[in-house]
Amino acid sequence: MKEYIRELFSGYVRIKVIGSYTELFINRCIEYKIPIWDIARLDHETIILSLYISDVRRIRPHLKRTRCKVRIHERKGFPFILKRVIYSRGFLTGAISCLLLLFILSNMVWSITVNGATPEVEHKLKQAAVEIGVTKGKFIFQLPSNQELQRQITEKMEEITWVGVKRSGTTYHFEVVQKQLPEKQPALSPRHIVAKKKAIVTKMYVEEGQAQVEENAYVKPGQLLISGFIGKEDKSELVPAKGEVFGRTWYISNVSVPLTSTFLTNTGERKTSYSIGLRHFHIPIWGFLKPEFSEFETVKHKTNLRFLKWDLPLTFQTKKMLGTEEVTRTYSKSEALEAARSVARKDIEDKTSDKAEIKKEKILHHEEENGKVNVKIHFEVIEQIGKDIPIIQGD
Repeated sequence: MKEYIRELFSGYVRIKVIGSYTELFINRCIEYKIPIWDIARLDHETIILSLYISDVRRIRPHLKRTRCKVRIHERKGFPFILKRVIYSRGFLTGAISCLLLLFILSNMVWSITVNGATPEVEHKLKQAAVEIGVTKGKFIFQLPSNQELQRQITEKMEEITWVGVKRSGTTYHFEVVQKQLPEKQPALSPRHIVAKKKAIVTKMYVEEGQAQVEENAYVKPGQLLISGFIGKEDKSELVPAKGEVFGRTWYISNVSVPLTSTFLTNTGERKTSYSIGLRHFHIPIWGFLKPEFSEFETVKHKTNLRFLKWDLPLTFQTKKMLGTEEVTRTYSKSEALEAARSVARKDIEDKTSDKAEIKKEKILHHEEENGKVNVKIHFEVIEQIGKDIPIIQGD
C-alpha cells in the first residue's frame, strides 16, 4: 500500500531499455539499489520496466556502461496529471473561474434573519435594512460595520428599544428588543398638585380635584394649586388631583461668545480607495492616486474576506478621504449678540419641557472682554408649573 501511494504521488515512468546487455543493466540497478519493477521483455534486445522519476538521472551512468538506450513509454502519477492540468487551458480556466465564483459568492449577503420581533416589526426592520443597503446579493465589504448598522436601524425605528447585529458567514442576524406597552397603572393614591417654582398662572385645566388659585395669580414654590379634597368640609372626599397648570416663569442666562474662532469643516470633496491586505500590508486595487485636495481626514473600514465557511487572512479595506479646510469665523458685535441669543434659547429649551414656550427675551447686559462678548439675557417662558405631592392622612 505504501509503495502504491508513493508511486501515485511521487510519479513514475515506464521506459523501454534497448541494447545487447539489458540483463547487465538490470543487475547494475539492483546492485546500486535503484528501485525497478514490472520488468518485461519485449524482444531479445528490448525490455520494459518502471522506475521513479527521481531515479531517472541515476540510471544514466549504467546505460552508458551497458551500451543501452532508453525511451519513455508512459508517464504516470500525480506530477504528470498536475502538469497536464496546468497546460490544459480549458480545465485550468474552468477551475479558476469556479474558485473565483465561490470566492465572490462567499462575500455577498444571501440571508437576513430577524429574531424577537412581531411580523409587523420584522417587516419594517427589513425595509429599514434595505434602505441602508443590507440586501441579498450585496457585497459585505460595501456595508457599514455592525455597530453602525445597529445605530442607523435604532434611529429609523421607534418600535424597538434595542437591536443587535451579527454577521455569520453570508447571513445577517438581527436580535430585536421591542418597546413594551406601559402596564396599566394602579389606582393613584390621593394627592395635591402644588407649584414647583415662582410663576404667574396663565391657564388651568382641572380634570379631578378642586382649583385653589385663579388665572393671573402669583404663586410661590409649594403653594397649593389643585387640591385633592372635594366636596364640603363635613363631607369631603380624597381623590388624586389631576390637571395641568401653566404659568409665566422667568430665567436668566449668561452666555459668552468669542468674536473670532477657528475650526475644521468638510468641504464636500471626497475620494474613495479600495485595497486588499494581509495584516499591515495592503495592495491598492482602485483609487490609489492621491486626492487633488491637500487637507483631508481619513475614515477606514475593514472587512474580512471569506471562502465558503472559512475566514481568510485577507481584508478588504475601504478608505474614504474627506476634504477639510480650516475656517476662521469672525463675528461682528451684532452677530455675536444674535449667536448668544441662539445659544441661550437652546439652553432654556433643554431645561424646560416640550410644552414650554418662550414668550419674551431681553438682553439685560452685554460687554466685550478678552475677545469675547459676554451677554446676560432674560427670558419669559410659559410652562407647566405643577407637581404632585401625596396627601398624608391627618393633614
